[in-house]
Amino acid sequence: MLTLRLLSVVCLASLGSGFVIFIMLRLQNFHGSELEPHLDALGELRIAVFREYPYLYDGSLEYERDYLRVYLRSSGSLVVLAFDGDRVVGATTCLPMLDEGPEFQSAFAKASYDLSTICYFGESILLPEYRGQGVGKEFFTRREAHIRQLGSRFSTFCAVDRPTDHPLRPAGYRPLDDFWRSQGYTKHPELQATFVWKEIGEETESPKTLTFWMKRWPV
Repeated sequence: MLTLRLLSVVCLASLGSGFVIFIMLRLQNFHGSELEPHLDALGELRIAVFREYPYLYDGSLEYERDYLRVYLRSSGSLVVLAFDGDRVVGATTCLPMLDEGPEFQSAFAKASYDLSTICYFGESILLPEYRGQGVGKEFFTRREAHIRQLGSRFSTFCAVDRPTDHPLRPAGYRPLDDFWRSQGYTKHPELQATFVWKEIGEETESPKTLTFWMKRWPV
């Protein structure tokens, strides 16, 4: 069943003379095949947001269509899309770890976790002009409500590792570590995955290391 909720989001888009635009975003939950009409919009959003540092992703819609189909196949998936009118401007995803690919599962299997007890959080992405207004917290709230429905004991996500002196790191860049800790997540350096993608400035794909963050839920 589709679930809707309206959020009032103040966008700091100046109209001149100190005015800003007030925008009402619509957040809507999708499960499994319900997402299919919005698959390309989600793929295009991922390409746009992950092109920014620290992912520097130089992606294609063809790859995105294939990658995102895991959410269509999973009966336990949740995708929340944020709409400004009919435009998808934000998204967050999750699904049971058992429905993910081996590249996500491997670190946990090697560490003897029961994969059936883990819910994997995929992306949590928002176009720049909509950030800082509480949508990211609402994304966590919705995914964690889904965890309780699934009965998972752990939730987890991973983030790319970049050195602090990376040449493309923007001035004033602040990683999201403090926000993730405020949501109850702990970084686990012993749980890592390697993913391959082509980043800005690369001729071909190359491997990148990502580290998992986790949160334990009461039984």
